Amino acid sequence: MPLAIMCSGGDAPGMNPAIKKFVDYLYEKGEKPYFVYNGLDGLIDGKIHPATHKDVGGILHRGGAIIRSSRSKRFYEYEYRKQAYENLKKHDITGLVVLGGDGSFRAMEKMSQEFPLNFVGIPTTIDNDIYGTDTCLGVDTALNVIRDALDKIRDTASTFSRAFVVEVMGRECGYLAVVSAITSGAEICLVPEVDFNWHVAREHLKREIRHGRNYVLAIVAEGTKMTFDIADWLENDIGMETRVTVLGHIQRGGSPTVNDRMLAFECTIRAVDHLLSATSSNKVVVVENGNFGMKEIDEIVNNKYQIDPELLGMLNRLD
Repeated sequence: MPLAIMCSGGDAPGMNPAIKKFVDYLYEKGEKPYFVYNGLDGLIDGKIHPATHKDVGGILHRGGAIIRSSRSKRFYEYEYRKQAYENLKKHDITGLVVLGGDGSFRAMEKMSQEFPLNFVGIPTTIDNDIYGTDTCLGVDTALNVIRDALDKIRDTASTFSRAFVVEVMGRECGYLAVVSAITSGAEICLVPEVDFNWHVAREHLKREIRHGRNYVLAIVAEGTKMTFDIADWLENDIGMETRVTVLGHIQRGGSPTVNDRMLAFECTIRAVDHLLSATSSNKVVVVENGNFGMKEIDEIVNNKYQIDPELLGMLNRLD
């Protein structure tokens, strides 16, 4: 049974290990692997080609995705979804592994409702905002990139007695900010899920400054849109010289960690096994409490991810 793999949406470390495992495992099973290049746009444009061991040699350590990715406005239109299906049909492909996030899964759910296509999604986003799974491919690497940056920023913050405001990615989810703040010992953390208590934070910081604190590290999730508000507040209200660092897309790149490589391998094997068994379609591989499983796509896309309340509770030190 020929199967294809595709990346959709934002890139994340761990995509290449998943791509390599997909090819190696299908050859081991005696099946034929295909690549869909350039994501949803590539699916529409027929960028579908057989994959070999040569294509995936030496890619485990690389960030990004060798088959590239995209977002596609065209995919919202039925005629282009039909064209995408016809392109798969030319190669007798009826099963697709999709490395992506919530938007990618919604797109594939729509297509599979209209055409006889089975797919399994592997949650792949550094934002870690997919319902039903504790972690997504790429999150561990992104957290380690942030950790490395924060450790270096703290060095200069303490040397120059400054406040540093560091903006991290995550869209509307504050997971990266929460975990990074906890593990870096940040004094302030702002996330979309919790209202920031300006008064309590002011009293807490001024008390610590009176007792000798000479620098501040503030982590701000991009979804709050409050990065420069916090910088202005630290400079003019708290009275500390302040610098802003927006980490940006370095969080989406870099060599995947051991954890992300292992996660990629396990998720890909489970996705392929499920498609080859053909017992049912349109699933997403999930991890809950350390255990791998499958969830129906409609459960994933019709519910909203929420950060573990225990993690959010660890931010209450300023209260």
